Amino acid sequence: MVSSEQRRRQLAREKFERQQQRRETARRKARRRNTVIAAALAVVVAAGGAAFATGAFSSDGKKSDAAAPSNSPSPSASSTPEPKMAVDAKAKYDMALKTNTGDVRIAMDAAKTPHTVNSFKYLADKGYFNNTKCHRLTTQGIYVLQCGDPQGTGSGGPGYTIPDENLSGLGKAGADGTVTYPAGTVAMANTGQAHTGGSQFFLVYKDSKLPPTYTPFGTMDAAGLKAVQDVAKEGVEGGAGDGAPKKAVTIEKAAVTKE
Repeated sequence: MVSSEQRRRQLAREKFERQQQRRETARRKARRRNTVIAAALAVVVAAGGAAFATGAFSSDGKKSDAAAPSNSPSPSASSTPEPKMAVDAKAKYDMALKTNTGDVRIAMDAAKTPHTVNSFKYLADKGYFNNTKCHRLTTQGIYVLQCGDPQGTGSGGPGYTIPDENLSGLGKAGADGTVTYPAGTVAMANTGQAHTGGSQFFLVYKDSKLPPTYTPFGTMDAAGLKAVQDVAKEGVEGGAGDGAPKKAVTIEKAAVTKE
């Protein structure tokens, strides 16, 4: 027969085991959260400039507070206004990227992202993206190829910003605060603050979990997705998980047309 003292000890042991299980569950959640935060930093840019691990960039391309993209300066009141709306907000558009590693066609819906489509149309018509490098590849945490900086360094931009759009287009965020950006998705990079997209965008070549704060505005065709995946297979220069792609990618010409 179990004595009252033995029963008390058993209950105490069971309580201790439950506490340990809760603590381990909390540690696992914290590790997942930290992984998501680190991954998100990979596509944080200033208004037209990339934020590397050493810090973010403000809208004029100057470095801001290191490792604190959420504190990057907002565009000033004197920033150049975004282009006047010139696209049909009810139509669908096609962006064709001719690159040295293969052609990428991106389907865009102006009804969902009118400001973004209008900006890409405006910039492409001016030859803004022609002969520019895709400066960044990530192969850990998230899986994207980042392009759109005419300087090829991650610090360039068009001199204006556009508002975030379609942030609920990929569904409601899960308990970890992220949604899945499916392979083939094309989305805007930003500073970590709202409405700070410029010209830089990223091509998702493998499902990636990110906070729903990056405007998803297009979808690559199958051939384009494969071309990006082939670049990713070659990895990053120096063998890192984040940096310039080992297989250099140059956008030779970009054109946006109405379907």
